[in-house]
Amino acid sequence: MHNVFFKGRIEVREKYQRFGYNTNRQVKLGSANSPLTLLVNSVQRKKEIESVLLENSLVANIKVSANEPENIIELDTVLSKPITQTTLPKLNRNDTCHCGSGKKVKKCCGV
Repeated sequence: MHNVFFKGRIEVREKYQRFGYNTNRQVKLGSANSPLTLLVNSVQRKKEIESVLLENSLVANIKVSANEPENIIELDTVLSKPITQTTLPKLNRNDTCHCGSGKKVKKCCGV
């Protein structure tokens, strides 16, 4: 008979649960709990911004003031999130060619 004993901790240490990237973030910027604050120059521009907000399902407080410069930095920041970059897998010599000839890469385009 062979006994196996668990030597590690069963519970995660509370100290280490708080560390990491944005672990305490509860509210997403642009939601109803944390709306964007935008400043535009005209009512026409406000309607344009509202259509962009509606397309992206965001919430914002928009103030119209002709005397102050336009400030939509928060909207630009939320809309320009970086996307994950992916690469195509490298073709092996014995894979079928990507040109559609049906031959292997080494006998078609692999030269």
